[in-house]
Amino acid sequence: MDSFQKYVNRIDDEIHGARLESFYNISESYSRRLNEASQFYTDILSKPIDFTKEESVVMDGDKITSFPKNNDARKDLWRKRLKYLVLSRYSDMLEEREKNKDRKITAETDSVTRESIRKFVYKADSTLERESRDQVRKQIGRYFTTLKNHNTTDELFSSFVNSVTGEMDPHTNYFAPVDSRGFNEMMSGRFFGIGAQLKEEESKIKVASLVTGGPAWKSGQLGANDEILKIGQAAEEPVDVTGYAVSDAVKLIRGAQAGTEVRLTVRKPDGSIKVVSLKRDEIKLDDTFARSAIINGEHKIGYIYLPEFYMDFENPNGPRCSDDVAKEIEKLKAENVEGIVMDLRGNGGGSLPEVVKMVGLFIEDGPVVQVKAREQVQPMQLKDRDKAVLYTGPLTVMVDEYSASASEIFAAAIQDYKRGIVIGSTSTYGKGTVQRTIPLNPGESVMQFGNKQQEDLGTIKLTIQKFYRVNGGATQLKGVTPDVVIPDRYELSKTREKDNNTALSWDEISKAEYKPWTSTYSTDAVISTANEQVKSSTVFSVLRNKVEWINKKNSQAFPLSLSKYQAEQNELKVVYKSLDSLYKLPAELKVKNTEADAEKIASDKEKAEKSKQFVNRIKGDIYIDETVKIMNNMISQNNVVLNNGTSVEAPKKN
Repeated sequence: MDSFQKYVNRIDDEIHGARLESFYNISESYSRRLNEASQFYTDILSKPIDFTKEESVVMDGDKITSFPKNNDARKDLWRKRLKYLVLSRYSDMLEEREKNKDRKITAETDSVTRESIRKFVYKADSTLERESRDQVRKQIGRYFTTLKNHNTTDELFSSFVNSVTGEMDPHTNYFAPVDSRGFNEMMSGRFFGIGAQLKEEESKIKVASLVTGGPAWKSGQLGANDEILKIGQAAEEPVDVTGYAVSDAVKLIRGAQAGTEVRLTVRKPDGSIKVVSLKRDEIKLDDTFARSAIINGEHKIGYIYLPEFYMDFENPNGPRCSDDVAKEIEKLKAENVEGIVMDLRGNGGGSLPEVVKMVGLFIEDGPVVQVKAREQVQPMQLKDRDKAVLYTGPLTVMVDEYSASASEIFAAAIQDYKRGIVIGSTSTYGKGTVQRTIPLNPGESVMQFGNKQQEDLGTIKLTIQKFYRVNGGATQLKGVTPDVVIPDRYELSKTREKDNNTALSWDEISKAEYKPWTSTYSTDAVISTANEQVKSSTVFSVLRNKVEWINKKNSQAFPLSLSKYQAEQNELKVVYKSLDSLYKLPAELKVKNTEADAEKIASDKEKAEKSKQFVNRIKGDIYIDETVKIMNNMISQNNVVLNNGTSVEAPKKN
């Protein structure tokens, strides 16, 4: 690292055309150290490991405060990391042995468990320890092979350039020609899969997120941060994918036909191992469209779920979320709902024009969002210009830490206009920037590397503007702070924009001219009551404490003795199990399809099944339950005013 200091003030010159030296020297040093490290593991894993010794290891590289001082210290760090990987597998094997030794097949045993029992063979501790080392040796061998195979000059150079662009902000990225082509193919092509996005984390393959409506999402068995250990094709022997590149794991999961089975062996965040059987399917766009339902209780409430702000840019007659949400509102109004819940949890954004139109369904005309470039004096205001309002009743908007971009614009506008109440985790994601893709090919390029004028240089996705609320504050970094904050299990997961140290800062500009909604009840009074309600809730108090405990536990060094590791894992499992129980409502919500939807799905088996899954998810959701309680208070206050005859209906939006 000391030897690289000479490049501190040179890299920007090289990007602008000076002789390229830093990249070659840094990548040469990296490759040399990689080759040296790849020699350590075979020796370390060739001998039995003592799991009685009291020591610990930090697995998160960002938490290691200093570099190893010499080769022995570097090798010892590798020894501890490898020991932890072996210990994890060894502990799993011991647990699996205890679980299976007395199990018997019954008529109720499912096919996956039945197969596991048949294959079970009781093995001694020493055998399990040796097999654990063998498995880790294969895993690390694949890990180094994958790294070396992918460490071509082109790929290393892409990493180098992305290190430069990443210093500007997390959303400015360089796409090498092959990556750019792959991205375009992915966006336009058709493939069959399970609808899960994967990520690589500390040489492990984990689930980053699930595609709404995909097989993984529908199953309810796979979740974010699940670690994928093995991938099997139906009943075939599964392939151990620890150490694989994400792209190679994806190839095993994807298939050529719908209906084919893939089995994933996953380690859940609580440490338990589970085999998840899924049927591949085409990820259909209509599974991500707006949907609604009726929640019956103290009051009749309409619920609309919007996974993304979609729009078919190539087809003017294609689906648009603003049109679809308007249709869902009409269905709900036809059944005389007394309030509407708009659920934007997990909604990562989408079309800017669509979010402006969607806000317009709930307000009279006025600005929705301000957009400003760095050197632009006056921001551009995107406005709803139609005075008509489609829905004038009580409104709540649900968000979480994964609600980003367009979701944040919608929530911010509803909040600033005091049109409704925003409910969710301490803040939304905080992605308040606009990007544009720029080709770097000769004649179009803003950067030229060397003299290779005829090569395809790829593209760059460049951040060019920021979003600002109508009150003048940016949605960047801070996101939107809900009116009513409800703790959740991902609150401390460090996934928001503010958790990236290269994220652009928050700032503010002049407030736009807009007229807040004149409500028939006191929004502030409802918010105050709701916050007191959440604060006094035993469930949310316990949930908050357990999430904080888990986060603290995961931030500490991991023990490398078997007894302490097992005790810690058992403790974690108990906490995770109790956490899961907190998410179960003592009495489910009464949810049903709208009459219009019930009529449509009556003769369609596939749609009926999807609808059943959708309704069941709503029934047991503690956050929807809490939102319904808040909505009941809004409706009660609203009805008091309506009964006094002081309400004025706004014109309807066409």
